[in-house]
Amino acid sequence: MDKMNVSESAPGRLVRYDRRSYYKPDPLPPSKRLDLAEEFYELVSEASFWLGKLNGIGLLVEFSPVLYTSLLRKEAMESAEIEGADIDWNALYSRETRSADGSTPETTDNERMKDVREVLNYEMAVEDGIRALDDGERFSVDLLNTLHATLLSGVRSDTKTVGEKRTTPVNLGSFVPPAPGVVEGTMDALLTYIETGGSYHDLVDIALVHYQFETIHPYGDGNGRLGRLLIALQLYENGYLEGPTLYLSEYFNRNKQTYIDRMQAVRQHGKWERWLEFFVRGIRYQAEESVERTLSLRELHREYREEFGGQTRTDARLALSLFEQPYITAGDVKSLLDVSGPTAYRAINKLEGEGILEEVTDKEYGREYRAREIFEILERPPQTY
Repeated sequence: MDKMNVSESAPGRLVRYDRRSYYKPDPLPPSKRLDLAEEFYELVSEASFWLGKLNGIGLLVEFSPVLYTSLLRKEAMESAEIEGADIDWNALYSRETRSADGSTPETTDNERMKDVREVLNYEMAVEDGIRALDDGERFSVDLLNTLHATLLSGVRSDTKTVGEKRTTPVNLGSFVPPAPGVVEGTMDALLTYIETGGSYHDLVDIALVHYQFETIHPYGDGNGRLGRLLIALQLYENGYLEGPTLYLSEYFNRNKQTYIDRMQAVRQHGKWERWLEFFVRGIRYQAEESVERTLSLRELHREYREEFGGQTRTDARLALSLFEQPYITAGDVKSLLDVSGPTAYRAINKLEGEGILEEVTDKEYGREYRAREIFEILERPPQTY
């Protein structure tokens, strides 16, 4: 492995440890004055504007279950993909549908099942974190350990130490994070920085905290997932979001090498400004993405209400219910609308014929259907970059 070179302007130093030198970051805030140009503060203002707009729209929409779940799920899926998971919306919803009706998923692919579990774990961890903050908990080692244990429960992992800080060194290419004996002190300093409110604009401080957390790399595995989750929780705690409707992992996923390079440039040369610009721009882009996706869902919901609202036909009731349950089986329709099996199938067939539902399992029995137009909105690539 190539040795990491660190300049005098770096916000940390190399410390000899065994046969290698580990990187010990300086505590936040950065000791050098940040050279943040007027254009950067304009970017911060834009990001804040779009976060505010996202927050406001989220409070106004009338189909909060699908909005909340789908945008949280999109973040969870993007975060899992960064870690190498291979999963799509159908596999995830199919797993949930089969679990709900008591049937066993057909796949015997253990890795695929663990990928699905990774997404569901992320959703659970975000919700647990928000609940903890609502109950008055603060960002602490105990809270992070709890969330870490949730994230790594039953999934692919490179560590056997779950819910606890690592006890062995790790190497990330040429970068060697702090030695195990240093992790506790550096994490305590980071949590103190979060607790005291930081030194800069909230979005700048969240970017600084994310860099510092990933540089400390406190766990044997799952640091990326927990670090990205921490962004959502900080935005929530600081009042920028009423829920986890910002999926920043999509931006990181599509700019993975830049993400790595900008963070490494801070470690080696103290180039904070380029990292901060990259991070805040991601928030600005993804907030607008969430707004546009939400508006598209709301417009589609309005169209369905105009076409099917006030009607008692089973297919009309089913169409409107798709905004709360966009992935269904005939059994779901029977339970959801309290109708017979033949009536459920007739409603499904009618909506399938109209292009509102599409069958995704391609089999004769146990068919599963999804709301085509809703999933087209959820699955579409970024529109703002």
